[in-house]
Amino acid sequence: VLPWVWGLPASALQGDLLFLLDSSASVSHYEFNRVREFLGRLAALLPVGPGALRASLVHVGSRPHTEFPFGQHSSGSAVQDAIRAAAQRMGDTNTGLALAYAKKQLFAKAAGARPGVPKVLVWVTDGGSSDPVGPPMQELKDLGVTVFIVSTGRGNLLELSAAASAPAEKHLHFVDVDDLHIITQALRGSILDAMWPQQLHASEVTSSGFRLAWPSLLTADSGYYVLELAPSTDPGAARRQQLPGNATGWAWTGLDSDTDYDVALVPESNVRLLRSQHLRVRTLPEETGPELIVVSHTRPRSLRVSWAPALGPDAALGYHVQVGPLRGGAAQSVEVPAGENSTTLQGLAPGTAYLVTVTAAFRSGRERALSAKACTPEGERSRAPRPQPQRTGGREP
Repeated sequence: VLPWVWGLPASALQGDLLFLLDSSASVSHYEFNRVREFLGRLAALLPVGPGALRASLVHVGSRPHTEFPFGQHSSGSAVQDAIRAAAQRMGDTNTGLALAYAKKQLFAKAAGARPGVPKVLVWVTDGGSSDPVGPPMQELKDLGVTVFIVSTGRGNLLELSAAASAPAEKHLHFVDVDDLHIITQALRGSILDAMWPQQLHASEVTSSGFRLAWPSLLTADSGYYVLELAPSTDPGAARRQQLPGNATGWAWTGLDSDTDYDVALVPESNVRLLRSQHLRVRTLPEETGPELIVVSHTRPRSLRVSWAPALGPDAALGYHVQVGPLRGGAAQSVEVPAGENSTTLQGLAPGTAYLVTVTAAFRSGRERALSAKACTPEGERSRAPRPQPQRTGGREP
């Protein structure tokens, strides 16, 4: 018998959950065991069942490896036992390769995945990867996968914030490996929220678009959907998109910032009459990057750079400051956290013209940059030693 969740039977919940576990040599055996125990306890709290939530575990290593596919285990305790029995694979940390593999697993019938159900990825990492993570992670999110990331403390905040689903505050956790139990209940609740059958809703809202999702109302053979989008102040400028009956999501892009949009989902069924669903979504204000770069405290080997910070609800997650000689040569860079808008650049050459670039990184994964020129002054010229006065008399000391 499946448990009840929030007063409703867990059989009402459906979804495919993939655990992506860093099993490479960059993780110590102690850390691996702690993470494995954490995932096992998390799985035991979830309503796993044949017609409910299904779980799979994929290892990150030199090559991705499936520990068990979706549907192999029919209870949370069985999934917990299987996770506890998983052995560390070692090898390189090829997370990007594992994410591309996970994308296939999440949508492959051969792996036990089901069409038309919510997809969730939980990635537990020590923060490092031998290959790029951003592009394959974005492909997963573009397919409607909700991405949760748990970092044990050594990951890059900007990169992981861009990789996780938005908002990052809900989908990204930085936790010491010995304190993972602290987030178990919160992560469980977030996973259930992502999988719960619900009406038309929006996520991944940015200044230029958002993603829509809805429960499965039709099949490919029983009808199709018409999705309509229009600015609330200009209904005549509506955009329409026809989608097949097995679709459960769509992403609108190229929208105006800080604007209310009215959305209508119209199911056209050849079996029964279904009501249309409506939603109003407001895009975020435009992502404004750094403005008015000011160079001060210029010294032969250092200078201070300040800028007007990005403001508003979609303010920058942080800044990347890069400085390099205009005539070519090695560049250096500094990471500046959100909330700060200046930094001192050291180790420069005297009498040299530099290009300073300040880049703001946003939760959407986009960046905004501004550059300015700066020159370091010449260093003090070396002076010839003064001639010593010669004595005209007396004894030598």
